[in-house]
Amino acid sequence: MASVSIRNVKKRFDTVEVIHGLDLEIAHQEFVVLVGPSGCGKSTMLRMVAGLEDVSDGEIWIGDRKVNNVEPKARNIAMVFQNYALYPHMTVFRNIAFGLRAAKLPKDQVEMRVREAAEILELSDLLQRRPAELSGGQRQRVAMGRAIVREPEVFLFDEPLSNLDAQLRSQMRTEITKLHQKVRTTVIYVTHDQVEAMTLADRIVIMRDGYIQQIGTPTEVYEAPANMFVARFIGSPAMNMLKAAVAVRDGGLELSLEDGTTLPVPARANGRLTAGMEVIAGIRPDDLFALRGTAVGEGQWPLAATASVVEPLGPESLVHATIAGRTVIAKAHGRDVPAVGEALTFACVLDHLHVFDAATEQAIC
Repeated sequence: MASVSIRNVKKRFDTVEVIHGLDLEIAHQEFVVLVGPSGCGKSTMLRMVAGLEDVSDGEIWIGDRKVNNVEPKARNIAMVFQNYALYPHMTVFRNIAFGLRAAKLPKDQVEMRVREAAEILELSDLLQRRPAELSGGQRQRVAMGRAIVREPEVFLFDEPLSNLDAQLRSQMRTEITKLHQKVRTTVIYVTHDQVEAMTLADRIVIMRDGYIQQIGTPTEVYEAPANMFVARFIGSPAMNMLKAAVAVRDGGLELSLEDGTTLPVPARANGRLTAGMEVIAGIRPDDLFALRGTAVGEGQWPLAATASVVEPLGPESLVHATIAGRTVIAKAHGRDVPAVGEALTFACVLDHLHVFDAATEQAIC
């Protein structure tokens, strides 16, 4: 097994640079997820690690080997694609064993490795079936089995769950987590789905337009986003954003929204804000609660709003409303669903209020 080191890596297609000097250190056995919108460069970066794309500048190291000019087959990596790429005329056993047989491994070793992988992936009873006889999730497990048997130093996953329905995606996320716990190897996983990133990763690398926006654990990027892009991208529904100005009141500072509504300045922002600053107040729907009446809990701040759209989700509802001219989403807990047009109090959890610089979009606190 091995670490992966990406050092000032750039990628150009003709004169267009799409990856701009990426630096990333991935530890041995770490599960790192590259996440971002389409076109951000995450799959291109993965393909450079795999050797399927040339590196324009910079270095990629796998373990103690610089692999810029090493052929993909000699990098000791295994890749699982969005397309399962299974041979339809072969059984599950032969699909999993294909790479080992091509490498001319002894028959007994091939048999042993395939049986071990099948047991890990719960495919032992399906080894004589063909791909057409399998579900989508089973086919993806076969593709993963084909990677496992090679015993690579690094696993690369390129949006492997995109072709599955929601229930299967949830199931396969669990399967991949179990796989990593059993087969402790380095994993680089690419997805555009922030739920996959949050549930799978040891660390998340959030990308935009060929640049890294933030690197951190799922908790770090959720609780302390580096900028507004990360704040909007991580978390579902997305963070609410309200324009505000820093104003002076009673010798202290407050956030004044566009309609004159005010919010206290979070304690952790002390010393970071000055009067007159233009900022964006960020509130996650998880930290904005729609309540009947005006009573709010300790550490919460009331904001009056009228429900315009209500989405019942069973144990809770998503409530859309307008605050300071901006549409926001809050959560109403319980099965008593608020009515459209109902006047509500939105309770904001002040400890979880985020403040961004309106000009740079960088986090202030």
